[in-house]
Amino acid sequence: MTIPENLQDIMQKGTKEEKIAALESTSSIADTRILETVISIFDDSDIELRGEAFSALLLNNNDISETVLRGLKSQSKNIRGYSALVLANRNERKAIPEIIQLTEDESAMVRSCAVGALGFLRASEAKSVIQKCIDDPNIEVKKSAIKSAIDIKDKSLLSKLDFLLQGTDPDIGKLIALARNNL
Repeated sequence: MTIPENLQDIMQKGTKEEKIAALESTSSIADTRILETVISIFDDSDIELRGEAFSALLLNNNDISETVLRGLKSQSKNIRGYSALVLANRNERKAIPEIIQLTEDESAMVRSCAVGALGFLRASEAKSVIQKCIDDPNIEVKKSAIKSAIDIKDKSLLSKLDFLLQGTDPDIGKLIALARNNL
């Protein structure tokens, strides 16, 4: 499928089906302008369109890391968070320092995505920020941090397990049980 000349128009005014078809056509492009348009879809209210944008970026075999890295500095929390996840899923280890910075983002969603991305990347150099996120006031950030500590095999997590069990969230209990089995 060829990339539509009017990709931005389709993304702004097209039907959902037209938008999905256009996004599917971008999975092999390297043009920065088009990639930025795809990344901008992370701010769309439609989860299916965000998923299509995510897939298009993951399936892209070109070196698109610089363009996606710029997404980490976006004003949009959705673009920052999803860009971190795209980079992690593409195994872009050079993004680790910038993803680490996002663990202190004002948005809990971005912090959760960032710490999850670090775990996915097995970023043992991020151990201290992952530990810090375990103490985050947001429950989703805590869960992502626990999972990331498990992913990087952070044995110091064990010292915090009993404290974390005092919480009321059943998902944390499941993650702690997983940690005990894997560490």
